[in-house]
Amino acid sequence: MSPTPPDELRNAHGERLSFAFTPGAPGGEDLVVMGHGVTSDRDRPWSEGLAAALAEHGIASLRIAFSGNGESEGAFADSTITKEVADLGAVLDACEGWRTSYVGHSMGGAVGLLRALVDDRIHALVSLAAVTHTREFVDRVFGHLSEGDPMLDKPHCPFSLALRADLEALGSLAARAREVRVPWLAVHGDEDEIVPLGHSLDLLAAGGDRLEFVRLDGVDHSFSGAGLGRMIGVVTPWLVAALAGRG
Repeated sequence: MSPTPPDELRNAHGERLSFAFTPGAPGGEDLVVMGHGVTSDRDRPWSEGLAAALAEHGIASLRIAFSGNGESEGAFADSTITKEVADLGAVLDACEGWRTSYVGHSMGGAVGLLRALVDDRIHALVSLAAVTHTREFVDRVFGHLSEGDPMLDKPHCPFSLALRADLEALGSLAARAREVRVPWLAVHGDEDEIVPLGHSLDLLAAGGDRLEFVRLDGVDHSFSGAGLGRMIGVVTPWLVAALAGRG
């Protein structure tokens, strides 16, 4: 029997997670889960465009909103990488029968790396403009904020000391790159205004042969404008080939 999409997603706290499912080919078993960055949501041009492109190749996808984000339950002030790693585990629990892979953008890329290190249900990993140096990221982007201040000028996304503490405690993920044991692609624009290109370059330096890296010249953090098609044009064939190679 072919796998079916989950009727509902809830994390370990019982919070409902919002999601959008895009079907692939009838009878297909591959499912690409997509996770967003900090202050973001499940429906963004990068994830909607990638989901549509994958569907054309018969690959289903599931775009999720981590707890406290978008229409998902939970408080945004409780959102941390550690909690989102657990959310992703709950999503994988609910996707039994699928052969799952993961694509994460920005902080969602850090979530995917950490989950892949402990969960062999992730068969391929894609990191888009991913945060690698978590302490540097929070200090540089949000270091001027106090508890409750809006993040990135979004009033519904109040800054929390819990997020700061979690990012500072993680420090940097670069040293763990060699532990990834699945096909792995990192894509980063060299005009990223939120997460510097160096975050991915440091992953590449530490990741060994398992990590493939593509630099997109003139592309920003959100893969806006022409960057969207260029990102999709890299990630889609890579995932098609990686999933075919897993047998």
